[in-house]
Amino acid sequence: MNKPLISLASVALVSVLARTGCSGSKSSDSSGSDSNAGSSSEPSAEAITEAAAAPDLAGTWKQTNSGSDDAYQAAVITGDTITVNWVSDGGDTESIYWVGTFTPPPDDASACTWTSTRDAAATDSAMLASTDDAKDCTFEEGEVSYKASAMGTTTTVRLEKA
Repeated sequence: MNKPLISLASVALVSVLARTGCSGSKSSDSSGSDSNAGSSSEPSAEAITEAAAAPDLAGTWKQTNSGSDDAYQAAVITGDTITVNWVSDGGDTESIYWVGTFTPPPDDASACTWTSTRDAAATDSAMLASTDDAKDCTFEEGEVSYKASAMGTTTTVRLEKA
């Protein structure tokens, strides 16, 4: 009498494991009990999670192309905000350059460009802050880059995670 219950429980367990992606290999339901099993051309939830895994950009970033160990730009990315500071005196002095929105790249497989909208309340009183309403930022191959202008000179700032 218990044998059918054990078999039914085993089938249910295998079915649950197959649908939740516990194993690294794709499994199919050969019992025929689910008419949609294996017939979908869409990727499994596990494949979507792996493919869509966006890089974790939260944290501190430091300019790699400043030409000086003593003066550079540094950024902090948290949630949906990117804050960029001019750093000088070997890190003893920081001045706000940019505070704006941040949209993470959708995945780690390709370059991503987003437009950051300036937080005017956070930057209007900062003398060295950009007055641009928006700034285009790019993430590619582990680097965040954007254009920065000061005193009539524009440069591409390149940041790597510190």
